[in-house]
Amino acid sequence: MASSSRTLNRRRFTTTALALAGASGLGLPALAQKAARPEKESLKFGFIKLTDCAPLVVAYEKGYFEDEGLNVSLEAQANWKVLLDRVIDGQLDGAHMLAGQPLGATIGFGTKADIVTAFSMDLNGNAITVSNAVWAEMKKHLPMEGGKPVHPVKADALKKVVDAWKKEGKTFRMGMVFPVSTHNYELRYWLAAGGLNPGYYTASDISGTSKADVLLSVTPPPQMPATMEAGTIHGYCVGEPWNQQAVFKGVGVPVITDDQIWKNNPEKVFGVTGAWAKANPNTHIAVVKALIRAGQWLDASMANRIEAVKMLSKSQYVGADEAVIANSMTGTFEYEKGDKRPSPDFNVFFRNYATYPFYSDAIWYLTQMRRWGQITETKPDSWYLETARKVYLPEVYMQAANALIAEGRIKATDVPKTDGFKGVQTGFIDGVTYDGRKPNEYLNKFKIGLKAADKV
Repeated sequence: MASSSRTLNRRRFTTTALALAGASGLGLPALAQKAARPEKESLKFGFIKLTDCAPLVVAYEKGYFEDEGLNVSLEAQANWKVLLDRVIDGQLDGAHMLAGQPLGATIGFGTKADIVTAFSMDLNGNAITVSNAVWAEMKKHLPMEGGKPVHPVKADALKKVVDAWKKEGKTFRMGMVFPVSTHNYELRYWLAAGGLNPGYYTASDISGTSKADVLLSVTPPPQMPATMEAGTIHGYCVGEPWNQQAVFKGVGVPVITDDQIWKNNPEKVFGVTGAWAKANPNTHIAVVKALIRAGQWLDASMANRIEAVKMLSKSQYVGADEAVIANSMTGTFEYEKGDKRPSPDFNVFFRNYATYPFYSDAIWYLTQMRRWGQITETKPDSWYLETARKVYLPEVYMQAANALIAEGRIKATDVPKTDGFKGVQTGFIDGVTYDGRKPNEYLNKFKIGLKAADKV
């Protein structure tokens, strides 16, 4: 966009009035103020080639960043560690991140750093895929209806395969994308719900495979199908389009989507360093405004989703075929080749308050870090909330959202009235309920995994 247009957009931004913050439900002061000019206007954001980078892509392609007086460039990153490191050292101003990354960095699991988020990029969006050979064995143990497997597919069927492999002296291996990834915790949750131990992280076993029935290892998302086809792994959990790619290539079968493991789970966030957020408060609000608009646009119509698929298929973004991306971005999901089923809640970007950074979401990830030994000692319930508050910034989100309400771009009902908790949540594949206010009570409900008082 021409510089004259950017200047016009910046003028528009500086004269935009913020709505009363008191409507946020967070008890913020009811002050009306004009939005200030961004402290930093030229920004570089990183992303990984997955369909859930869509809010960044849409905000860029539709000019929403420009509307906020921002000159943004987007840059694909090699993997999640490189992405995090480049945010920490300032090469990137912010990035599309795994929901667990800011939390893991804050508590010092892996790379220690002060990372915060004020924006949740989407709900759902992952799936678990197994090789054709493993699926053929699993299928023998599944109930059928109309000649097709009944969904959701539980890991009970996989346990029978793994047990048979053990008797033959064979090791069952699966891939996930990063130790603090949503994928790691979802895969572990699904396996444990089916009676399989995915292993523990210990001081002597940082791979997280201690006492494991299934060995999990890190594989970059785009390499998942080829790694499974080569036989290095026998299944994986990853975001799109890399499950659908296995179907198109004929090398594997997705068996379950993550919204069937935990309904409406937060998948990615937009992360920045705490120092960047403090130095650039107006810029941060402007970025979140643009991203909220992008999420709203993505969920507004099927026509918008189809347009987004075309954007994402470009080589500088996801770079997969349109047909592969569309398979999960347009309300359906294909399991076995030809078994395409409705999946309206796969990749939600705005509905169900998808963009709001709930403390209870952060606490769920912390419980899973504790469950599998990444947090080595018991912590009081208060620690979980304190940690969530260090990382999640709903006050920044609400300043952005209230400004958009004042501008007439979103409705007040699009924003939750909340203290940061969703309440008691159901919709988990094992039937266990989750209350973010009682993390230790939650941990004690699981048959497999560390209890609240256990030590690694």
